[in-house]
Amino acid sequence: MSGQEYKMEILGIGNAIVDVICKVNEDFIEENNLTKGTMKLIFDEKEFKELLGKVKIEMTISGGSVANSIVGLSQLENEVGFIGKVNEDELGNQYEVGLKGENVKFFYNKKKEKLPTGTCLILVTPDSERTMCTFLGIAGKINENDVDIEVVKKSKMIFLEGYLWDEGEPKKAFEKAINNANKVAMSLSDQFCVDRHKSHFLDLVKNKLDITFANEQEIISLINAKNFDEVIEFGKNLKKQLIITRGAKGAISIFNDQVIENGVDKNLNIKDLTGAGDLFAAGFLHGYLNNLSILESLNKGKEMSSKVIQQIGARL
Repeated sequence: MSGQEYKMEILGIGNAIVDVICKVNEDFIEENNLTKGTMKLIFDEKEFKELLGKVKIEMTISGGSVANSIVGLSQLENEVGFIGKVNEDELGNQYEVGLKGENVKFFYNKKKEKLPTGTCLILVTPDSERTMCTFLGIAGKINENDVDIEVVKKSKMIFLEGYLWDEGEPKKAFEKAINNANKVAMSLSDQFCVDRHKSHFLDLVKNKLDITFANEQEIISLINAKNFDEVIEFGKNLKKQLIITRGAKGAISIFNDQVIENGVDKNLNIKDLTGAGDLFAAGFLHGYLNNLSILESLNKGKEMSSKVIQQIGARL
């Protein structure tokens, strides 16, 4: 395919979710039976609306994990596109306008659906930690008809999120995209996702993905590791690129026998950890697509994530 002219550097496929950001106190998390720092899926629209009614909204953004990364890549002047399912409702229209305003090509034709556009309530506690409650709405109903093969083939790489992977229709959409892609990167997204789909994710990481992004808890859970040395051993034998973010320990790339680490920036004024992983992935993929070294790519990831955590929300 070396003679092919790519129309896009990277195409993201993910949950199209409107982020609704709210500040809450610690008690709110406990009173509503939430686990701090995690993402809870809410399947009942009534329950979600009740929760939404209890908070004061700070801001709304066209979000979703991969969409955040794709916007970051656009801001670094890469040609990017996104596929995600929204309803033709007020939030769906806002979503599309928000992405196009960031120079992201939106490859989805919205129509009237029974379910509303997906929404994620991001609760930010005084310690800057984020606890998310997501009502996927129509976003989680993506199917293979929503994935345009031509767009996939014309992209150097596709970027997927674990959040989107689910049995049934989303899985078929994933497989169609992966089977027609030139290169595939994916984020494992969340420890709950990993625990729920462990055998499938392990198969993807071992056999289908060129680059896997995970945090330390996610990768340890995926391979049932007892310690981080076992993760490094797994990564060396994988023969694919594994990028792991480790919070205060920085990030690490494992590719064949090459293990490269970078530290973290000290003395950051951290306000909100939303989007730290998404923007890290954007920075790293920017480096990868523009032929920077692995260390330079890790550092670009660090630069992007360091910026985003010093403000509210997942956008720069």
